[in-house]
Amino acid sequence: MPIHDLTDKVALITGIGCIGEGWGNGTTIATLFARQGAILVGSDIDLAAAERAAAQIRAESSSHQVSVMYGDATSSASCTEVVDACMAKHGRLDILVNNVGRGEPGGPAEMSEEVWDRQMDINLKSVYLHCHFVLPLMEKQEHGGAVVNVSSVAALRYIGKPQVAYSATKAAIIQFTKATAVIYAAKKVRLNTVVPGLIDTPFVKMLADKSAQGNYEEYRSVRDRQVPVGK
Repeated sequence: MPIHDLTDKVALITGIGCIGEGWGNGTTIATLFARQGAILVGSDIDLAAAERAAAQIRAESSSHQVSVMYGDATSSASCTEVVDACMAKHGRLDILVNNVGRGEPGGPAEMSEEVWDRQMDINLKSVYLHCHFVLPLMEKQEHGGAVVNVSSVAALRYIGKPQVAYSATKAAIIQFTKATAVIYAAKKVRLNTVVPGLIDTPFVKMLADKSAQGNYEEYRSVRDRQVPVGK
C-alpha cells in the first residue's frame, strides 16, 4: 500500500536524468513517484541520461509508467514543447517538480557576468518558465494541482565554499514559491519548496572537479564534516 497514493496522477519532473551512474535527485524523485502509482513525464537537457533513468524505473516494475523527452529548462520554446507534449498525451498535469539546478564556484568579485547570468537561467528562470506554462493549466483543472520547487540548504546558510550565484538563486526560489503559493491558494493549486541538505549523488564528482581540482575524496570529506551525523 503506497504511503502517498499518487495512482494515475500525471507528474512532470524536470532534470529527471542523472550525471553518471547512480541515483540523482531527479531519478530518485521519479522512482518514488512511480512506486506511489504516478504516471511520469520526465525532461532533461541530456536525453541519454533521461532515457537511462526511464529504463532504471521500468526495470523496477513493469507497472511503472514513464516517458521522457529532451527539454531545455531555460528555453521558453523548449518548455512549451514539454508541457504541450504532456498535455497531448495525458490531457492533464497534476504535479510539477522543478528539479533542474547547477552550481558554479565563485564570489561576486571572481565570478564572470556570463556565469552569473547562466546560474540565474538554470536555477531560477527554469522554475519561472515551467510555472508560467503549467499554472494556468492547473487552475483550470477540477482538482487543481501541486508544484514542488527544489531549493537547497545553500539558500539558508554558507556551506563551506563560495558559490554566491547558486546560493542567491536557491534563496530566490523559496520566496518565489511563497509568493506564488499565496496567489494560487484559492485556485486549488499548491506550491511548496523542498530544501535538501548535502546529498552524495554522482553530481558531487562534477562539483569536486570544479571546486577541488578533482579531489573527490577530500571534497566529500569537507561536505561530510558540515553534516551533524558526519555524512
